Amino acid sequence: MPLFGRFKRSGRDQAPPPPASDDVNSHEFALKLSYNAKSSEAVQLKAGPGLVQRLHSMLVGNLQGESELIEPLPAALGQASPNIARVPGSAQWLQYHHKRSPVTRHTLVVLESVDAIDPAYETLVCGLLSGETDTLGYPEYDAIVGGVVSHFDEVSGDLIVRAVVGWGGKGVRGDTDRNAAGILAGLFNNIAGDSHAIGTVNLDRAAPASGPGGLSCAHCGFNSGHERAFYCLKCGMRMSRG
Repeated sequence: MPLFGRFKRSGRDQAPPPPASDDVNSHEFALKLSYNAKSSEAVQLKAGPGLVQRLHSMLVGNLQGESELIEPLPAALGQASPNIARVPGSAQWLQYHHKRSPVTRHTLVVLESVDAIDPAYETLVCGLLSGETDTLGYPEYDAIVGGVVSHFDEVSGDLIVRAVVGWGGKGVRGDTDRNAAGILAGLFNNIAGDSHAIGTVNLDRAAPASGPGGLSCAHCGFNSGHERAFYCLKCGMRMSRG
């Protein structure tokens, strides 16, 4: 029989008892992750042709790279969320947005995480507004992202637009908050300077229009989610009311 098969541990070879003291040398680990966002007052705009182009142009002067339009989520994905703890909502969110650019996905994570936008009924035009990206194209922790958020007002049928900026991640931010405030002011001035602007409106938490699904564009099929939408946010054509 092999030697190790006959080996028996003696009392002297037994493991020592655990230390009686609770004071043990240890290494601590923590992840300090936080997101922040700012939103401006809302501006009421008269609906008209070329809405998509007008919304994109409101980022001029602050945009680094390209802007992207994110339409409201389909009704079937109303529970989709970037919060990984919410399954299957997080899986739906990843599947729906996986083809978007890293900047856009980061922007959505930041703004949705702090409830700065409601993806169920608001349209977002966003991009990188300040800062750098990493080797994978994702904004650094002190980069500022955002743009303009809009929805159709159910009562007037006008477009309600506000500016929103966000930033965050892991790291020290320094002057990011101050820089974000300056960019927000620039975006708001672009919105208020639109030729169709009527004035600012009080906006607590706008609700989507009532009714089953709202109007669908006869030209491109985009569902506005609103019964009073005059022009399609996707293609700019006038909505058909049959």
